[in-house]
Amino acid sequence: MAEAATLHPAIPGSTSDLAVQLLHRADAAGLKLAAAESCTGGLLASLLTDVEGFGHCFDRGFVCYSEDSKCEQLGVSPRLIAEHDAVSKSVAIAMAEGALQRSGADIAVAVTGFAGRGGEGDEPGLVHFACARRSGATWHLEEHFGDIGRGEVRLKTIDRALKLMLDVVGQPGGSARLAGKLLR
Repeated sequence: MAEAATLHPAIPGSTSDLAVQLLHRADAAGLKLAAAESCTGGLLASLLTDVEGFGHCFDRGFVCYSEDSKCEQLGVSPRLIAEHDAVSKSVAIAMAEGALQRSGADIAVAVTGFAGRGGEGDEPGLVHFACARRSGATWHLEEHFGDIGRGEVRLKTIDRALKLMLDVVGQPGGSARLAGKLLR
């Protein structure tokens, strides 16, 4: 099995192993992946491109940290952000679906959250995940990692995003194993 030569030793080996598993499964299924990242700042895309020999499985990554970049790069509606906040189920779904529409990927994952302490009312460790499949299925997950520090939240977010993508890659035609989380 290929190994991920990660950029930073702080990324746990188990997370690197998930990236390798995901790329192997995507390769076997003939699927291309994309990532739209806010709170992880491109770490997920970086990890997926660390694995040698699987460049054909990863189409692209979008780093959309600001609200403007979510709108400009992924087509998220400013009105949607105003109504629901940038860290929300609705925006995560729009990010994943926007990444799918703006790439050659078959599956796109999106993450948006508060890695650390933000403004008043922001919950540190709240992260919304969405994963869209070109077949039309979209999944959403919400995690509350807690106030465990920016680095830990980002690492847990990458780990959870990889697990979500592994689940979605394993679903033929987009049927849901993630009970209750299928949106379309």
